[in-house]
Formats: sequence, C-alpha cells, structure tokens
Amino acid sequence: MNPNTELKIYKMREGIAKGYSLASPEATEKHFAATPSVEQTLQDKIVETSIFLSLINVLLVDDKTGEKIFGSLSGSVTGRTNTALNDRSPKNVAQLDANGYSLSKTESDVGLPYETMDAWAKFKDFVTRFGNYVKVQIGTDMIKVGFNGTSIAVESDIVTNPDLSDVNKGWLQLTREEAPGQILDQGATANEIRVGVGGDYPNLDSLVHDVLQNIAAEYKDGGDLVAIIGSDFIAQDKAKLYSTQADTPTEKERLESSQVIATYGGLKSYTFPHFPARGLFITSFKNLSIYIQEGSRRRKLEDNSKRDQFEDYNSRNEGYVVEVYEKFAAIEHGNVKFKNPGTGLWTD
Repeated sequence: MNPNTELKIYKMREGIAKGYSLASPEATEKHFAATPSVEQTLQDKIVETSIFLSLINVLLVDDKTGEKIFGSLSGSVTGRTNTALNDRSPKNVAQLDANGYSLSKTESDVGLPYETMDAWAKFKDFVTRFGNYVKVQIGTDMIKVGFNGTSIAVESDIVTNPDLSDVNKGWLQLTREEAPGQILDQGATANEIRVGVGGDYPNLDSLVHDVLQNIAAEYKDGGDLVAIIGSDFIAQDKAKLYSTQADTPTEKERLESSQVIATYGGLKSYTFPHFPARGLFITSFKNLSIYIQEGSRRRKLEDNSKRDQFEDYNSRNEGYVVEVYEKFAAIEHGNVKFKNPGTGLWTD
C-alpha cells in the first residue's frame, strides 16, 4: 500500500476505535466486541443495504438457543361479557410456534487487495466506501444462506457450495425438517413438478394457487401473504413481468427486487437475488426472521502483507427462523420440470 492509503486506514482505525470504545486505533488489530448500541446500529446499517432484509425480521436475541420471538394472531378478541354473572376474560391469540431457534457461529471475513485499497484511498469517502463494501457483502450473504442453506458444516466449503448452502439452515430447509407437509414436492409423477401446458400445472398462476392451499385457513385472509418466485418462472412469463413494471423504479429496486412483478394466484409476487431459480415461497415477509445473538459480534482489522491485502474479520452467532410454519408454503425447486419446446420432454 502507498503512504496515503496507510494514513487513511489509520484514520479509519481511529474512527472505529472511538465508535467501539477501544483504548487506541491499534486495538482494532485484535478481536473486539461492540457495545449493545453500536451492535444495533451496525445491524441496522447492514439491513439498510438490502430491500429484502428491510422487509423481514432481523433482530438481536439474548440467547444462542431459545423460543421464537414472533408469531401470528389467530382468533378474535372482541365480544361482550355480562359482568353481572361473569368476569371479563382477555384472550391470548398470539400463536407462537412450538419449535425454538438455534444460532451458529458465522464468519464474514472480507479481504481487499492493496491495489483496490490504493484506488479507493484517492476518494474523500474512503472510510464510507470501505464500510459499505463490507456491509453489503455481509447482507448479501445473509440472504443467500436464508434462501439456499441446507446444513451447518464444521468447516464450510465455498468452492463446492458457492450458494453458501453449508453455512446454515435456511427457511426452506427448516421447513423440510420441521413441517414437511408445507412443501409441495411432486405432481402426478413421483419427485417431479411439471409446469406448463400438459403438465401438472398449466401455468404459474395455477401452481401458486395450489401451493397457497398449504397455508392454514386462519392466515389466508390477513392480507400480508406474498409469493416469492424464482427467475426461471419469471423467464417463462416475461410479457407479464414487463407489462407490470413501475414507471420509474429506482436503481436499487431494479437491482434488488424488480419490485412487485405481478399478481399470481391472487398474491402479490416478488423476485429477489439468490432465490432458487425454480423456487416458490408463499408466506408473509414478517414470518421470516434472522436472529443474531446480542454480544456475539466480533471484529478485527488486519494488514496481511503475506497476501498483499487488507482484511476485515467479522463473526456473530446467527440463525434463521420461520416464525409460524402453518403460514409458510413452498415447493421443492429441484423437482420442477419445464417442457422442452423442441423435444416435448419435461426437463430440468
């Protein structure tokens, strides 16, 4: 790194040391924790990098394992009591899922080559630029794990699993294990869901409608259910996508969500980066959560001359939660088949 870059990095260390109440800038070279207020601020900044994260629950919890925080309201609380004969009886209609949560240590370590650091150091917003880069990478990976996670490996392998499927169990995997009846995995042919003319579902509307039937009746009329749909389905329905684009979407919306893409099966539908290409979730956004244990965040900044890069080490205890399984329905995306127009065969 050139001297100007080293100076700006030192200034960045000074700011971080002050924000984290560390004794000196040099203290950032060892693992350090955040105070609760700083931890919440950092989490909020990560959430702000993503439209999707801002729609779901991302919250701090006290313990590494425990009971779920949120649930859904089921039932009514309104009525009338003849108090001359009976006491008024308040009703608890909050339905909390019996299955708890479990968090696992998760590392998000970012390395930037000296050449990149030197290039960024020419800008006045160097510190902001570096911080935003780290936050975006962490936020993006949180989403990727939530959509694709299937296991919690002792040591993850990003080469074998570039979708981060071995980092943690995401929402679909949790449902596979805890409530498999909420997942549609086949049609008339075993282990196949054929979508298209002549298949199990002639179009996406009919598939969404059928999957919706797996949502418990008490959650169907809440007005908050949405369908999250994979890009392969959207590619099959491009005309509808283009006809429902908003007039002037922001750049972030174009990159993050393509906004509301259509109404399928009576539900507002969305697509997001890193969602399985042939996936389909029906739920409410607030039924999906990411829990992070308060006080578990650790960070360290290191100048690694052996690799010619500057490194930002981050870790926390993190886990994914479907708050109420009866309010979540999905398909096994690996079983979806489309008809090949050339051969007429149902293919992956």
